[in-house]
Amino acid sequence: MSLVEHDPAHRLWLLRTPESSYAFRLDADDRPRHVHWGPPLTLEQAAEVAERRNPAESSFDEPGDERLELPAEGGAFFGVAALAVRYEDGTSALEWRYAGYALEGGALVVRLADRHYPLELSLHYRVRGEVLERWTTLRNTGDDPIVLLRTDSASWTLPRRDGVRLSRTSGAWSAEYGVLREPLPVGETTLTSRRGVSSHQVSPWVMLDAGDATETSGEVWSTALAWSGSWRITVERTHTGRVTWTGGFGHENVHWRLQPGETWETPVFAGLYAADGFGGTSRRWHAYVREFVQPHPGELRPIVYNSWEATGWDVDEQTEAGLAEAAAKLGAELFVMDDGWFGARTGDTAGLGDWTANEQRFPAGLGPLADAVHAHGMKFGLWVEPEMVNPDSDLYREHPDWVLHMAHRTRTTLRNQLVLNFARPDVADWAHKWLDRLVGEHGIDYLKWDMNRAFTEAGWPSGEDPGRLWIDHVRAVHGIFDRLRADHPDLRIQGCAGGGGRTDLGMLARTDEIWASDNTDAADRITIQHGYGQLYPAGTMAAWVTDSPNPTTGREAPLRFRFHVAMAGVLGLGGDLPRWSAAELEEAASLVALYKEIRPVVQHGELYRLADPAHSALTAVQYVLGDSVVVFFWRRPTEFARPFTPPRLAGLDPAARYRDEDGVVHHGAVLLSHGIDVDLPGSGYASAVVRLTRA
Repeated sequence: MSLVEHDPAHRLWLLRTPESSYAFRLDADDRPRHVHWGPPLTLEQAAEVAERRNPAESSFDEPGDERLELPAEGGAFFGVAALAVRYEDGTSALEWRYAGYALEGGALVVRLADRHYPLELSLHYRVRGEVLERWTTLRNTGDDPIVLLRTDSASWTLPRRDGVRLSRTSGAWSAEYGVLREPLPVGETTLTSRRGVSSHQVSPWVMLDAGDATETSGEVWSTALAWSGSWRITVERTHTGRVTWTGGFGHENVHWRLQPGETWETPVFAGLYAADGFGGTSRRWHAYVREFVQPHPGELRPIVYNSWEATGWDVDEQTEAGLAEAAAKLGAELFVMDDGWFGARTGDTAGLGDWTANEQRFPAGLGPLADAVHAHGMKFGLWVEPEMVNPDSDLYREHPDWVLHMAHRTRTTLRNQLVLNFARPDVADWAHKWLDRLVGEHGIDYLKWDMNRAFTEAGWPSGEDPGRLWIDHVRAVHGIFDRLRADHPDLRIQGCAGGGGRTDLGMLARTDEIWASDNTDAADRITIQHGYGQLYPAGTMAAWVTDSPNPTTGREAPLRFRFHVAMAGVLGLGGDLPRWSAAELEEAASLVALYKEIRPVVQHGELYRLADPAHSALTAVQYVLGDSVVVFFWRRPTEFARPFTPPRLAGLDPAARYRDEDGVVHHGAVLLSHGIDVDLPGSGYASAVVRLTRA
């Protein structure tokens, strides 16, 4: 059965995924209008839905019940515009004429053209697994620039439902991805980042349901934006109960000029419908990311040791080589030297931008350390922050005009640094050249690409179109990732922005994993990882075991608990290993060995969240891959002798039997209905890992 069907008589298109369908049509004025998004329909059934008409209630309302596919000013439209332009004569209303459709590269493209002005619009739809990708292109066919005030990627419409609820994240640095599920109020709810990155504060995705969805049941409609810069999603609920939302890159008060002959393409705004709750929604997003987004989805992510917690700024060849030897003994597979290896970088006030090894700390360059790491059988990686510069650096003294700035305005420093303007081709080219040289000359296997501050004074006094900086900077960053990967196929990259400040589908398309948070406190990480996994798979989530007390929170927790939390993602080590006792090192080595055994299940398996950390001190997550099952149990401190209900397992065959590590066989039906008992002594931090194999 075709993924795309067309009904010319009703001017209707139907797109199918294996478990859902999406339909829209053209009205008499050639405006694309939404028809259906939800359970599977045939083309005939979608046509029946399209025939339904509800008249406007008054002359102050929009006519009809169908929402526009990409709302714009023009006619009786009073909602949030997804597309807003201004022509040279001041006209801003848009009127379309249909210009045909085509199937291009597996995508449906519906073409429209302004009835009078030289602007062409193409709406793109592509089915990938259970996800519908949508984006928009605009082309100026005239002789004068057109001002683009807003160019969202897509707008979405929820079927009429009572009790609509909005799910999204709320967070901060070191407290990312806090999940909020709240009733959607009447009016407009805007989620946005104005920071130049997708942000710690809110992730660029939303989920909506009728207020009745649970982890295991209920309809959920969700969308996610593949963009790594500033963005905006606005959800609108009218007094009459209609719910629509629109999203794309950029934020308010920023506009661009579309030059004659130029084409403007928006990022993908992807949507997914699921009928089996938030858990089913997450598993479908994870499958989509693994199959269609990640550069190397079939790989197993290596166990990293990062030296930052051990050394801070006191970086030198001898110390790093000693840490590499210690990490190798624990079973680490990748050694990463963090900040402090270059220029005058003995703190965060100087040296950023001068990307050559410090001669006092590395007299012979980076080669000897790279060789020592490789001799231990590990790969070698480096921390870099290409988009930033300290005012106290050779680079800034030579090129003060390369940073974001505005004429006659103070250049705000955050973390003692400024942002380089990658929208300038010369700056982006400089960055690519030194990165390419660094990787090529030193045999670098891995880069931790960091970005430690938000945009301020985001101007470009000599640029012809300063507003484009917000878009072109991100496009340049993406472009450098793409070029480095093409030139160095074995290079692997971790995306980082002060932790999870740039976590989005656009970044995951170009990196192999995300540093989800600078907070490595295991107790906090349970909540952070719970929110991360709403959309993104565990195989992309880097998680370290660090020291106790934790360097960020001061909280103490057993080594076993810290490992078990980090093992639910891409395990890494970040502690000051020379200070660990012999017993701790022995325990750590055994837990690393255990992780290597269960790694395929965790990184490539299906995730089942068995308990919500916001509602229970006992939390559990489960991964299933084929006949193998891994369950993590974590208990945070609670009252002594408080009883806990064992979380019931999920995703198992009730008719099958499952054998644990002790050889005990459990009926699948019993595990699904009664869970499994684990020993969590005392009332403090405790954890367990249960491994099951289908017998």
